[in-house]
Amino acid sequence: MRNTLLAPYEDIPRDVVVTANDYAAGLKFPSHSHRRGQFAFASRGAISLSTPESNWLVPPLRACWVPAGVVHKMTMSGAVTMVNTFVSDQAARAIGLPTRCGVYGVSPLLRQLLDEAIDLPALYDDDGRAGKLMALLVAEIAAMPQLSLNAPLPADPRLARVCRRIFVAPSITIALDDVATEAGMSRRTFTRLFRAQSGVSFGEWQQQVCLLAAIERLSLGQSVTRVAFDLGYASPGAFTVAFRRVLGETPSQYVKVHSRRVE
Repeated sequence: MRNTLLAPYEDIPRDVVVTANDYAAGLKFPSHSHRRGQFAFASRGAISLSTPESNWLVPPLRACWVPAGVVHKMTMSGAVTMVNTFVSDQAARAIGLPTRCGVYGVSPLLRQLLDEAIDLPALYDDDGRAGKLMALLVAEIAAMPQLSLNAPLPADPRLARVCRRIFVAPSITIALDDVATEAGMSRRTFTRLFRAQSGVSFGEWQQQVCLLAAIERLSLGQSVTRVAFDLGYASPGAFTVAFRRVLGETPSQYVKVHSRRVE
């Protein structure tokens, strides 16, 4: 269904509903939740997703999964075309879809299935070709690989305050001793508590935040060199190494491939 408002899909008597919408750059959806799980594919532009526990960046041609009932916010980074697959909680559980948010790859087959699903009527024939297509679509979603594109927010208010500041102005040069002092802790206490609450070291978390910022800025058309230096990397080469380690491609390759809109 194209250009469909979000509200009506909740009550459509089908387990899987697909919608497509165009959104302006900077548009924000404030805190909300859905009765269905949401698989949001960014066919153009990038999407920022946040929950009380974490933050994610959905690059172009990737998707995020938000389980039913999870309160979240979304912000459009640049003009965005979002293709949403809304899955009933019963169907999501039956196919084994995750119970936590995450960012996922999207296969060429899944893109084709989404293109087909967009043009189906809201009350498609559940027992016919359309129903089989939707079942295959959900099965393909369940098979997608999860990507490491989130930065968890620690529960401790001292750590959370530091992390929120870094979200606003990320840099790879921020020193561990400085953030420990800012949080009012010794280096050892900060390091131990940060890993216990986030699951990663501060250095790993910091690099992840910088890469999330890099993806968003590259999606907005900023040059690789500008992004590298703005985020505090010693050189574009050092930035490229870090970027490729996580995403499997260089920033230039990313811009070339993922700036194209999927029709």
